[in-house]
Amino acid sequence: MADVARTRTVAADVDEVWAGLADFGAIARWAASVDHSCLMSDQTEGEGTVRRIQTGRTTLVERVTEWVPPSRLIYTIEGLPPVLGSVVNRWTIEPADGGARVSLSTRIEAGPRPPQRLVARAVGRRLASAADELLTGLEGAVEGRRELAS
Repeated sequence: MADVARTRTVAADVDEVWAGLADFGAIARWAASVDHSCLMSDQTEGEGTVRRIQTGRTTLVERVTEWVPPSRLIYTIEGLPPVLGSVVNRWTIEPADGGARVSLSTRIEAGPRPPQRLVARAVGRRLASAADELLTGLEGAVEGRRELAS
């Protein structure tokens, strides 16, 4: 198992940040590494919501397992190589001085054997970089919405 986490303070309130995350099917609008995204479920919010994302040649399916507005969104990521086992992203949003503290943590369960743990750590490093990109994109989208609204 490997855990990676990234945190950033965004110059927006918690509800504004949540609005960006809660538009679950629209991640391609703000995530630079996502070429396409769409909902695969009839529901558009809450536990059980499912989206498909295309990033390069990779297609992933993300299923919401926890939806607690405006503070927490957790989803599984399917479609990665089977050696990874399970991968779960957890977004948390908290009030902070100057805005909202936004965290994205990823847990990679690849198995207990040493080679599996090495794979989890290597993938964790790559996903930490992806988390930085996602936080940057979300921050830009939220702050862009604020500018349009004013």
